[in-house]
Amino acid sequence: MTRPARCFDDGLVTEHEISPDESAELERLRAEAAELERLRAETAELRSQQAAAAPRRRRFSWRTFLSVLLIVVGCVLAPVSVFAVWAGSEVSNTDRWVATVEPLIHDPAIQNVLTDKITNEITTRLNVPGVISQATAQLDSRGLPRISSLLTTFGPQIDSAVTGFIHSTVHKVITSPAVARLWVQVNRVAHQALVNVLSGDNNGTISTANGQIVLNLGPFIDLVKQNLVNRGFSLASNIPTISPTVALFQSKDLGKAQAGYRLIRALRIVLPVLVLLLLAGGVFAARRRLRALMGAGFGLAASMLVLAIGLLIGRSIYLSSVPPSVLPGDAAAAAFDAMVHFIKLTLRLVLALGLVVGIGAFLTGSSAAAVRTRSAMKSGAGWVRDFGERRGVSTGPVGTWTYAHRKGLRVGALALFALIFVFWGQPTAPVVIWLAVLLLVVLGLIELIGRPAKQPQAADQT
Repeated sequence: MTRPARCFDDGLVTEHEISPDESAELERLRAEAAELERLRAETAELRSQQAAAAPRRRRFSWRTFLSVLLIVVGCVLAPVSVFAVWAGSEVSNTDRWVATVEPLIHDPAIQNVLTDKITNEITTRLNVPGVISQATAQLDSRGLPRISSLLTTFGPQIDSAVTGFIHSTVHKVITSPAVARLWVQVNRVAHQALVNVLSGDNNGTISTANGQIVLNLGPFIDLVKQNLVNRGFSLASNIPTISPTVALFQSKDLGKAQAGYRLIRALRIVLPVLVLLLLAGGVFAARRRLRALMGAGFGLAASMLVLAIGLLIGRSIYLSSVPPSVLPGDAAAAAFDAMVHFIKLTLRLVLALGLVVGIGAFLTGSSAAAVRTRSAMKSGAGWVRDFGERRGVSTGPVGTWTYAHRKGLRVGALALFALIFVFWGQPTAPVVIWLAVLLLVVLGLIELIGRPAKQPQAADQT
């Protein structure tokens, strides 16, 4: 027998003389046939596994129970771990603390609170009505009753004008870049004092008084005093050195909060490690580890959603518990939002990481949906590769090598991106999402570049 041949006007042409496009089409058909056979084998194996697992579902499995228990406990402890990391890393880190409170000085509500408080302290120490009374008494003693009467008549207007002048000057100072820099310096110096407050040691710019966390306004008043003197208001030089305070936070259970802080600070390293060990143990104990990994990832993401809801509820409770005389509602809201800012960043990071792990475990699993998804991705990559080869674009030996080492390249890509995530200084949720997208791109390129080696065509037989 001879191999099939094609008949043209100029004679017979054997299969060895087919065009490059036809050769590429044959290679594509062979690859699709091989992929079809592999999918059939994988589907048959999946059905056999499901059939074999059906009877076992009726029996109680300690491994399944232990796996579920460990994963659930790990997910429950995850929000506590996030709070512990915040208490230990954010509050105990000076740079993080400054980054937390620095936006407050730019918030109009906080600026108004500081302006009113400092103005009240200055006008109280100046005692303008008392100065006016002394002036009228001196005028009377010198035989100037009419001037004294006029001064007494316009005394309230003078007092109001002085107060307005001081208030406007204080507001300009508070909203100036100089005070913004002073705010950062004061909070940087006072950071250790805040740690002392939470640990029960009241000694510093920030301290506790009557169940409140208060800020010493002495440095700000000194700056305003100097500004008033520079503007020609010499009476401000009579202001004595004072250190009034303004309440930042109200807490009836401050003692309990301090005890809780000490406990959480001690567990700030233990809790994250414990959560990771529980989740890893639950995945390792499971019979179907990919399914357990998917449950751990989605469970971790769900726990972060619970933490976010808890923060919203806590915010509402806190705002309703702060009297307006202590701190206006808008200022209290700004202070609360600034304090929990980095908790929100951390929970978003863990939420994104849990979703990435859960989706990755799903796509690499043996479910029918996962198999179809992977098959569609491979078919799409194969179509793009064949489309390029039919037009003379081929990966050549690089593609053959990539196909032969594709498993090692995938593991290497996963390890590389895992190391990037671990050694990233302070990763955020967008960083996790971008790393996951880039990883998918790299895995897609491995699949696209890799091409099986061409099989040598058999010689003609007779």
